[in-house]
Amino acid sequence: MAEVDVIATTARIVVRPWVVADADRFFDMYRRHEVTDWLGADPMVDRDEAVAMISRISDRLEIDPRYGSWAVIERASGLAVGSVLLKALPEGGGEIEIAWQMHPDSWGRGLATEAADAVLARGFKAGLNEVWAVTYVDNRRSARVCEKLGMRLLGITHRWYDHPSLMFWIGAHPGQRPSIEPDEPAPA
Repeated sequence: MAEVDVIATTARIVVRPWVVADADRFFDMYRRHEVTDWLGADPMVDRDEAVAMISRISDRLEIDPRYGSWAVIERASGLAVGSVLLKALPEGGGEIEIAWQMHPDSWGRGLATEAADAVLARGFKAGLNEVWAVTYVDNRRSARVCEKLGMRLLGITHRWYDHPSLMFWIGAHPGQRPSIEPDEPAPA
């Protein structure tokens, strides 16, 4: 892997672009309902879907390398343990979302938090003023990652997706306030 391809590193992980050589692991992750159900997507049924998706991800990174989906590689094993994303929210006004999907064999180890924290730092260094995370209301794992990242739960929104979502936010500067308010208060 060329050093220019590395997006971020920590003691335990390297964040870098997905490559076709990762297709088996990518497919294994995105063929699982326990992963795709939280994305509102159907599981992949064929490895060729993984190859095609990795190609689309690569094309998008070439257009604008600040945003995209990257592989989270565990340093100790060299295994792709998940994805971390920084992307424009759909139907938004330029709001940027951080997201992650981890292979179930990597859940509960703090790797999603570590990857997201590194990508958040990169985004703020590149000039982002604020970043959002949007989760299903009952996705406790992702909500916990948001909390560990220091993101603030603002409430529930219907703004970006076709279902009610928890709306998390973090700003680049102390004392900063979110540019958008939620539709409903946070659940108790």
